[in-house]
Amino acid sequence: MKFLGLSLRQIRKLLDRDHLELPDALRTQRRVLEEKKRFFERAIEAIREAERSLQPGKRPDSAVMTKIIEVIQMQDNMEWAAKYYSEEAREKIEERKRLWSPELQAEVSRQWTELFAEVEAALDENPAGAKAQALADRWCKLVEGFTGGDQGITQGLGKLYSGRPNWPAAFRDRIANYSNPKVCDFIGRAFAARKR
Repeated sequence: MKFLGLSLRQIRKLLDRDHLELPDALRTQRRVLEEKKRFFERAIEAIREAERSLQPGKRPDSAVMTKIIEVIQMQDNMEWAAKYYSEEAREKIEERKRLWSPELQAEVSRQWTELFAEVEAALDENPAGAKAQALADRWCKLVEGFTGGDQGITQGLGKLYSGRPNWPAAFRDRIANYSNPKVCDFIGRAFAARKR
């Protein structure tokens, strides 16, 4: 099991259970390894392209080198955020990924884009008012779609957003459309108004 990439904690959990869930663990690990394989294939192809573009005595094409960096940063974008989550939360996130399809991702992205625009348009509203509270409710539901209501994932997500200044530039660029600090501040005030 260690050879397949399972952590000692994961192995211990599997062995401690009355009903051995090895098929599920193997299926999850296979998916993780398949994703890593796809990443390595993209990285290898980007490097091959760079090798083909290199000509003796000439400088490398900056566009090709940029592509290699982007491919590698995509992998970093998946791994850099792991430090914000406990091992248990990371395992639950991996389990939740099985529920996540490209169609669902597209729908959730659309919902976030619409919600973000509506919050930007409501920045002058009273955070305790009905409109702001309705927006905060939608915000909570979208976050819960990611966390599944799991407290560990929710805490990790909070740590992730607190670490915003340390995010890789590529990730910040990727979410630039969702980066207006006034929106986050407004939603924070709307949540705070609920607690009063």
